[in-house]
Amino acid sequence: MSETKAPRTGREPDPESESWRKLPWRKFEQHVYRLQKRIFRAGQHGNTQAVHKLQKLLTKSRAARLLAVRRVTQDNQGKNTAGVDGVKAVAPQQRLILAEQIHPKQWEGNQPRPVRRVWIPKAGKAEKRPLGIPVMLDRAHQCLIKLALEPEWEARFEPNSYGFRPGRCAQDAKEAIFNAIRYQSKYVLDADIAGCFDNISHTALLDKLHSYPAIQRTVKAWLKAGILEDGGFHETIKGTPQGGVVSPLLMNIALHDIERAIREAFSYKESVPQLVRYADDLVVLHPTEAGVQKAKHLLETWLSTMGLELKPSKTRITHTLQDYQGQVGFDFLGWTVRQFAVGKTHTGKNPRGRPLGFKTIITPSKEAVKRHTADMKVVIDRNQHAPQEKLIEELNRVNRGWANYHRRTAASKTFHACDQLLYLQLKRWAKRRHPNKGGHWIANKYWHVDEGQGWQFQSQQAKLWKHGQAHVQRHIKVKGAASPYDGDLLYWSQRLKQHPLCNGVKGILLRKQQGKCRWCELLFQDTDVIEIDHITPKSEGGGEELSNKCLLHRHCHDERHARRVNGICAKDPIIEEPDEGKLSSPVCAVRRFEIFLLQTGGTREMFLSHQLTRRRKPNGTRAC
Repeated sequence: MSETKAPRTGREPDPESESWRKLPWRKFEQHVYRLQKRIFRAGQHGNTQAVHKLQKLLTKSRAARLLAVRRVTQDNQGKNTAGVDGVKAVAPQQRLILAEQIHPKQWEGNQPRPVRRVWIPKAGKAEKRPLGIPVMLDRAHQCLIKLALEPEWEARFEPNSYGFRPGRCAQDAKEAIFNAIRYQSKYVLDADIAGCFDNISHTALLDKLHSYPAIQRTVKAWLKAGILEDGGFHETIKGTPQGGVVSPLLMNIALHDIERAIREAFSYKESVPQLVRYADDLVVLHPTEAGVQKAKHLLETWLSTMGLELKPSKTRITHTLQDYQGQVGFDFLGWTVRQFAVGKTHTGKNPRGRPLGFKTIITPSKEAVKRHTADMKVVIDRNQHAPQEKLIEELNRVNRGWANYHRRTAASKTFHACDQLLYLQLKRWAKRRHPNKGGHWIANKYWHVDEGQGWQFQSQQAKLWKHGQAHVQRHIKVKGAASPYDGDLLYWSQRLKQHPLCNGVKGILLRKQQGKCRWCELLFQDTDVIEIDHITPKSEGGGEELSNKCLLHRHCHDERHARRVNGICAKDPIIEEPDEGKLSSPVCAVRRFEIFLLQTGGTREMFLSHQLTRRRKPNGTRAC
């Protein structure tokens, strides 16, 4: 007669999840990063044989395979989105199995599953874009291959390519444009590639990839895997599915050398054009109209070799200062770039201090403001009958993200206008909730006087965050061809503190923690998912003060809370001073070390020294 196992309570540790959490993740991160640095340096020196040898070593490494699985099953936003097999939210024990399945020896002969196609709306447009979702096994394998391929291509990519690359963002592309026109007005070719992800030639892409046979076969299999939509199977004869882990890297590889091809076609006397590209959006800047027309022809010819073409409705020629075909300036990535003729008191100056007669100003575009106000209206209408705290929480999320993206431009007037419009929307929201009440009653219920800031839309638990609170400041462009794989961690950790999306609380905590995660003590990187954690949970009396907050990786955040629920950290935190008997308890000691680590960022040696000092009297006798 077989014995039945007693059910495990929520407080007991799960052996499967414990085995996953107890893996030496910090050593794995360091090992993989060392290999990636070696691949990057070999790529810089043009040593293809060493690059391929190191890539084989990386893909076979257990550390890289486990990290790839953790990224797609814990860190990725789409971890709960299933592919054609319906698998999502992979449990810890299955993660270990998944890491073994993506070993190169296990993968030989395996055919990738088709991607599941869904259609998502484009921002501010009626049309939709196709999104291909691979199965979890293929996602993990793609992430592993990306870990090996990305350092090689980061050493080769052109300096003015900014989209879908680690350590680079849209604000860097904006600053590159500003630097190109700050001293001279220029003609602009504002171009967009039609269906870039969906139309890349497989043959041309694989020829340009030119990796060793195992990766070539694997990437080709992904490209030819097919699409499953509405129960029907469709072959893929071109394009790379937008939604795959490795798809953005493959797109950048396909568009590599486009800048060099255009620049080499111009002589020094013609003035070499400047090209700035963010993913499939690009601009070409040149002092003459003929130069821009020539660049457009060269661009169309080069794209045809990759099976691509320019989108006529989004490709046009304009000028940054003068009226050209009824238009001045251009829109790029949600900003309007334009130069204005001004007098001697407001004009920009060249490096010698001579006045230019114009000033370059970059502001949020009208379309971007229109989309944002529509998003605010959707949030307000959706919360017509919700509590004020819930409305404030959702509005703050929308407003912070939009303002942080645009605060590196001349956006002060735009922010003020958005705040004025938001006030009118909220006034209408309050009036609809209380149609029979007067204006004074409504104002006193939802708006309260805040010392030094006047009337604010707030409640006892929440306060509305206004656009004007995002202080406008200049963005510092990334250095030339710098990459996170070059080993200069100090430079990249300093840049992360100034990242446009790491302002406010995150920026303060990053500086306080010196750019390190308080759990694993590794430096944050640009590709990491960073979350704010409350040391003492709000459900147990913790507040919103900075001393009760710290920054953790998403996987470190999950691990910390899992340990609190299932293991030694179930009681969180210990407020009272423990007595002598409690001080000898291993559970209490580990918990105190966790709190000390989160609050101070210290090491185990610093913690032991702190405990020894705290438990002794000044005269050297032990404290009771």
